[in-house]
Amino acid sequence: MRATRRMLLAMTAAAGMLAGLPAGAADLPEGGTVEAVANGKGPLRIAFMAFQNNPFWIPVTEGAKAAATYLAERDTKVDYVDLGDTLSAEAVIAGIESAVAQDYDGIVIVPIFDGTERAIDEATEAGVPVFNIIAEGSIPSERIAFMGQDARAAGAQLGEFMAGKLGGAGKVGVITGYFGAVQHTDRMNGALDYLKANAPGVEIVGPFENQDKAEVAYSLVQDMYTANPDLSLVYVTAGGPFGAAKAIKDLGLTGKVGVVGFDHTPDNMEYIRSGEMWALIDQAPFQQAFDSTVMLYNYLVTGEKPAEAVIRVKGNIVTPETATN
Repeated sequence: MRATRRMLLAMTAAAGMLAGLPAGAADLPEGGTVEAVANGKGPLRIAFMAFQNNPFWIPVTEGAKAAATYLAERDTKVDYVDLGDTLSAEAVIAGIESAVAQDYDGIVIVPIFDGTERAIDEATEAGVPVFNIIAEGSIPSERIAFMGQDARAAGAQLGEFMAGKLGGAGKVGVITGYFGAVQHTDRMNGALDYLKANAPGVEIVGPFENQDKAEVAYSLVQDMYTANPDLSLVYVTAGGPFGAAKAIKDLGLTGKVGVVGFDHTPDNMEYIRSGEMWALIDQAPFQQAFDSTVMLYNYLVTGEKPAEAVIRVKGNIVTPETATN
């Protein structure tokens, strides 16, 4: 009887705690932080658009699908739209124009490049609000908000790590994703500017472009090392850093030459634990995908924009010393 009574009391307490939560908080997925308001508008349709050219996009897709499940109970359909495996302004523009033509109520997208602002503005004028995430161009647009990392600050954060790791001197090879991608350029320049100001003894090799492809990063590192046998470190600003790490391993340089870059994906974390990668910064891609979709939904229902036009996601550095199994 006493055990039964204790169980009932515990269940009552738990129910009380849940009752105290805001509506929607109890069913938020792990990694999601934004709650949905009640839908008083009727059926809604949101197009979530992203690329699929490297493992970074896996948690982005998972976040979008989690938002789709979460919002389905609120009479809202979220469709994931694959923009392909080649990042380009043209793919972004075509995706936005297609979503407007299909009468979606709103769009979440990763615009990345300058030139995409025109399509964003035209969608907004057509009554289809756009929420940018992860990376956008440098030219202002009429999007309702942007969620993402401060790319220059994240680059500087890794620049500081590299300067400390190398003791202020050495040779760093630089691989960027796309030369025309504003985020990639800002990450690169954030690190290089830090090194120039604080570690002038560091020599830069490159930059080179790998188009977010691991296999291209692999070949670039092999070529870099052939031409620069005193290479100390490789900085990969965007997708495919695990390709660079594999090249370090295959060249027998583990512990001698390291790779730093972005994203705590399984492929990257494997090389953090084995020592080829020396540092990785996360972008919280699942959270960005989920939270932005719910914020767009809330805007469609209430007409109120997010409190901030730019919502920053802080990056956390993981190293072989801090990585968990």
